[in-house]
Amino acid sequence: MTPASGVHLVADDVACARGKRVIVSGVDLNVPAGSKLALVGPNGAGKSTLLRVLAGLDAPVSGSVTVDGADVHRMRSRERARLIAVQGQEEAPSAELTLAEAVALGRTPHRTPWALGEEGEKDIVDQALQAVGLAGRGDQSCTRLSGGERHRVVLARALAQRTPLLMLDEPTNHLDAAWRLRLMDALEGLRSTVVAAIHDLDLVLRYFDSVAVVDDGRIVAYGPPLHIFTAELLDEVFGVHGDIVAHPRTGRPHLLIGDAVAPTESSTHP
Repeated sequence: MTPASGVHLVADDVACARGKRVIVSGVDLNVPAGSKLALVGPNGAGKSTLLRVLAGLDAPVSGSVTVDGADVHRMRSRERARLIAVQGQEEAPSAELTLAEAVALGRTPHRTPWALGEEGEKDIVDQALQAVGLAGRGDQSCTRLSGGERHRVVLARALAQRTPLLMLDEPTNHLDAAWRLRLMDALEGLRSTVVAAIHDLDLVLRYFDSVAVVDDGRIVAYGPPLHIFTAELLDEVFGVHGDIVAHPRTGRPHLLIGDAVAPTESSTHP
C-alpha cells in the first residue's frame, strides 16, 4: 500500500503540556525505522497529548523529537506533512466532500502550488479506499457514511499521504471486530514506522513491536508487549486481572482480560 520506507524516531527527555499544565515528562523513546510502537495507558494519562508532540503538531515544554536526526519542531509544516501523516481520534471528513475528495486531501503536501492533482493520484486514492474496505465508493457523499465508515475515510486519507511515519490516535475507535483486525493487518503490511495511541491491549500484544505505558505523568514501562504486559502491570496501571495465553487454534499469544481489580480502601479514600 505505502511505498515509503520507515524512519527512525527518537524522543529525548520530552515533556508535554495541555495548556499550562505538564501532563507527561521525562519521555525517552527510540523507535527504529519500520517498527510499530503503541502508546497505552488509562484514560487521561496523556497519550493523545504525547502523540501530538511526537507528530510535531504541538511543541514540547522541554526535550526534543527527531526523525532521522532532524528536529520535527523546526520543520516547515509542508515538509513535516511529507514526512508524518496524522490521524486524530475524533476527526471526521467534511460532509461537503465525496469519499475520494476527502481521501485526496492526503496528497496535498505532495502537490506543487496551485496544482489540482498529480499523476497517479487517482490510483493512490483508490488503493487507500480499498485498504479500508471502501473500494468503488469514491463518488459517494460523506454525508451517507456511518460513524465507523467516516473513521475509515480519515484513515484512508492518512494512508494516501504515503509518508514514512504514521501517527494514529485510536485508529480502531468506532470499528467493529472484523475491521479492527483488517486495519491491523493493513498496518502490519506497511514499511512505514507507526506510532499509535490505542486502548485495545490484545491488539497491541499481537501487532506492535514495542509498547510505552503512560501513567502518572511518565512512561512507567517500555519494551516488547510480551514482556511488558505482566499481571502486576495490568493490575497496577489498568486495574484489571489479565494473563497472556496461547490461542488454542493458532498458537499466537493473546491477552485475556479477566475481571476488574476490586477497589481497595486506600484507592477510594485518598
